[in-house]
Amino acid sequence: MISTITMKWNGSTLELIDQRKLPHVEEYVKCQTSECVAKAIKDMIVRGAPAIGASAAFGYVLGAMENEKDLSVAKMEEVKERLANTRPTAVNLFWALKRMHSKFLEIHSQSKSAKEIVSLLNDEAEKIAREDIEVNKRMGNYGQELFPQDVTVITHCNAGALATVDYGTAVGVIHAALDHGKTVHAFVDETRPYLQGARLTAWELLKLGVDTTLICDNMAGWVMKTRKVDAIIVGADRIAANGDTANKIGTYSLASLAKKHGVKVYVAAPLSTIDVSIKNGSEIPIEERSHEEVTHVQGVKIAPDGVKVYNPAFDVTDADMIDAIITEKGVLRYPYVKSIKKLFEQK
Repeated sequence: MISTITMKWNGSTLELIDQRKLPHVEEYVKCQTSECVAKAIKDMIVRGAPAIGASAAFGYVLGAMENEKDLSVAKMEEVKERLANTRPTAVNLFWALKRMHSKFLEIHSQSKSAKEIVSLLNDEAEKIAREDIEVNKRMGNYGQELFPQDVTVITHCNAGALATVDYGTAVGVIHAALDHGKTVHAFVDETRPYLQGARLTAWELLKLGVDTTLICDNMAGWVMKTRKVDAIIVGADRIAANGDTANKIGTYSLASLAKKHGVKVYVAAPLSTIDVSIKNGSEIPIEERSHEEVTHVQGVKIAPDGVKVYNPAFDVTDADMIDAIITEKGVLRYPYVKSIKKLFEQK
């Protein structure tokens, strides 16, 4: 059983808070099929790399339940591909599905009954979810070495409890700072075009009691120049072996402005977000999303008919622009080729 604000799992139904409707409506979408979970991921009912990964794990369990009468390797490969084809950039999705499918192949080869296989897959998915919460709390604690007692940060997109099973990555570091008695002031980028900062991060930070100021994305440079900003802190959707980091579109611009103004750039991400199979950011696939996300705001059209639209959901920030990567195993420093390699050799 898993029950957090992001998701609820009772062994047969996955309930996901509909993040498209926050902060005004807190409504859950109930999924009892793998297809429903796939649609929820693709349509951004659930979003955030760790949350996507955990949701996919439960979707895989639902897929096993659907095929219980013919629980073959071929059927489960179909389930895995259905879930994997939802969003291309966030590596946690593929990490979780690989882990679930490997578990399936292991227990399937032991000639266990379908019911036993489903039960063991359920245990593995719940383990992934619980591990995510613990990982986030450890990241939060490690991140405190980077924060002064009174800290001002700029956030981008949403890397809080809603982007994970619970607690959060970048917002988890802020949460931990409060737990350590620190004072936090946050400037929250609205994060066009999907407004995850305005709708989600501001909502979460206010609930935590953080002094929160919402800004338009194009105000961040001026805020860095005229206010005392200590750090940009963001999450990540995929980190290459050299530390190049894919995150919500606009992160690269923030990092560029931060270098101009002497502001630190910190990334908080679990090891499952680091993809050591790719050398650098040029190999990270960048998802392009619907043009309507740019031409419309909350369903209201703001652009003229016939205008061309370019809507990449992510950009890649070069490793040498990042001052530290916070993981559940500690804080990594540049050059990340060495620190990431060392960390994975110790796993």
